[in-house]
Amino acid sequence: MNRGALLIGMLVLWLGGCSLAPELSKPETAVPQDWSSSALAQGEEIPTDWWRRFGDPALVDLVEEALSANTDLQQAAARVAEARALLTGREAERYPLLEIEGNAARQSLSEETATSAGRGGETFTDLQVGGVLSYELDLWGRLANASEAARTRLLASAANREAVRLAVIGEVANGYFNLRALDRQIEIAKRTVASRRETVALQRTRFEGGDVDELTLRQAESELAAAESELPALRRQRTLQRNALAVLLGRSPQEIAERPIAVARPIDAIDAPASVPGGRPADLIVRRPDIAAAEQELAATNAEIGVARAAFLPTISFAGLLGLQSASGGDLFQGSASTWQFGGSLLGPLLDFGRAEALVAQAEARQRQALIAYRATVQTAFQEVLDALAGLRRSEQRLQAQARQVAALRRTIELARQRYEGGVSSYLEVLDAERSLFTTELGLVETQRERLQSSVNLYRALGGGWHGSLVTEATDPEPEPADPPRGQRGS
Repeated sequence: MNRGALLIGMLVLWLGGCSLAPELSKPETAVPQDWSSSALAQGEEIPTDWWRRFGDPALVDLVEEALSANTDLQQAAARVAEARALLTGREAERYPLLEIEGNAARQSLSEETATSAGRGGETFTDLQVGGVLSYELDLWGRLANASEAARTRLLASAANREAVRLAVIGEVANGYFNLRALDRQIEIAKRTVASRRETVALQRTRFEGGDVDELTLRQAESELAAAESELPALRRQRTLQRNALAVLLGRSPQEIAERPIAVARPIDAIDAPASVPGGRPADLIVRRPDIAAAEQELAATNAEIGVARAAFLPTISFAGLLGLQSASGGDLFQGSASTWQFGGSLLGPLLDFGRAEALVAQAEARQRQALIAYRATVQTAFQEVLDALAGLRRSEQRLQAQARQVAALRRTIELARQRYEGGVSSYLEVLDAERSLFTTELGLVETQRERLQSSVNLYRALGGGWHGSLVTEATDPEPEPADPPRGQRGS
């Protein structure tokens, strides 16, 4: 082989490994050394099925149903499949393309053209069949960077799918707890209405007997109406929550309207975990799928800068043809009908009026946007952890205070009735105590719900047991969704 040709070949191979993408370094983020919260356990991993720690079998069934049928999850899985197909296409562009080509023509050349070669005016047949091989030499890494951008976007799609999965689980758990809280509040309202109806009947009898004045009767009737007015609002909220939960579960319109939501334990019997595995704050960056997705999107935009920069430089392509050509079908497969062709082309920019420069500027701007989005995602992640910790701590403190308040108000009602029946005080003291108890009992249930939902939010904020196994999940085919469980006990 000629020495010059060898040197040129070595130079081409060396250039083929070049990349014009800038070097990407993971952004550094200043994080606290420790969470300094008793609600977070150290040295323990969050289980992937963390929702089981609440000890409610109905919640477990609902989460499993949502994971198999939720439409948001199905869309996220479809986006992963799209990204996987895009990566396959980008990888294929880096390899030669082999195509089969066939042509058949019946023609007559003009006698006045320079290419007629004595065949002017003669009608003849031209048959061609062969294989065409084309290949672009990736001198500047344009195709490699495009493939890298597709690969990292596939990983980002897989991470986004896990973020959606975590969000769906959290929304199902919070919706279920809200449903159980409304069930409990409806029970309290019903009990209060029944008690006040008895009181109104008693006061009416006393009024008709002349033992109490009309004011006492009307006050009792007013309190009954106030309790009765709470029931329609609570029932409406429960219907809305039930419908929203059914949509999260991916149920059909008929099932949304007719199929009940399975329930198990009452709100005050659901166990909130005493602590949640927290790990070190620095671990949060690798435990949250949304942060992983933002990081992969940053890597994709970085690779696209290399694609854009390659537009400044020439592209070299090769094409080859090996086939058969004949003027008649009978001679097409004769050895003498063989034909071949091999050539190359070089195409480079000369005057594009700033087009390539604009493409690079666009790619760099997208990279800056991705960097800002990554930092914002990290900030939001830490905010969500701190908010969930604060919510959990405050709800626990409030729950203890409200429990004491409910016990005190029940005793207050007993004393107020004794004073009223003894003629020491007016009936207004009894009404005030009963009104306060009703409001506080409803508030106690709200706090129980808030405590459970704060635990769920903390699991979500800490990544929900996700471990970042993106590559395996992104390359595995999507499983077919299973049918949701049927025949569950509901309310």
